Amino acid sequence: MKADTSSLPLFDYAGDLICGVDEAGRGPLAGAVFAAAVILDPAKPIDGLRDSKKLTEARRNILAEQIKEHALAWSIAQCSESEIDALNILQASMLAMRRAVEGLKVMPTLALIDGNRCPVMSIRSEAIVKGDDKIPAISAASILAKTARDAALMALHLQYPQYGFDQHKGYPTSLHLERLRMHGVSPVHRKSYAPVRELIENALRQPDGRRSRGN
Repeated sequence: MKADTSSLPLFDYAGDLICGVDEAGRGPLAGAVFAAAVILDPAKPIDGLRDSKKLTEARRNILAEQIKEHALAWSIAQCSESEIDALNILQASMLAMRRAVEGLKVMPTLALIDGNRCPVMSIRSEAIVKGDDKIPAISAASILAKTARDAALMALHLQYPQYGFDQHKGYPTSLHLERLRMHGVSPVHRKSYAPVRELIENALRQPDGRRSRGN
């Protein structure tokens, strides 16, 4: 069931302790998909919470620290590239969100999920389309998931600098696709995604047996 929550204040869910849940990184060709769950403290409001995509990187980083400091509970989880390839990205995103909720040190009674689907969990859940710009707890989860994933991609850049992860964060930009063609597929690329899968298949058809892994 979906509700019009555009005018609902936080914790206006009769007796429920709610957590907001969101993911980051469904579209990129590389890296894990991240999810976060946040229970905000109504006694410690955080100004400026909104969809992480509508914030500058500097503002996201500031808010992420405030969320971690002031929230009643928060948790960040992920699903690896191999899990994405095995499950598909939708199911991997659902699993990452479930892991994030299960990692909370305080167990909520209701999870508000950004989007139109809910992961299978032991607690009640409700999907809210565009919830990351309507519900502060989901906005907070969006910020934590985004900043965690960006940090992970910066770490991957140090390991695989030839792909330019610091510039495109794994998304299928023209630069990323060019570097993929130049260097082949690395161990952190999602092999089930069409641009990556096609490169692997083309490499296997090459008579000289060129490898499909990046150096």
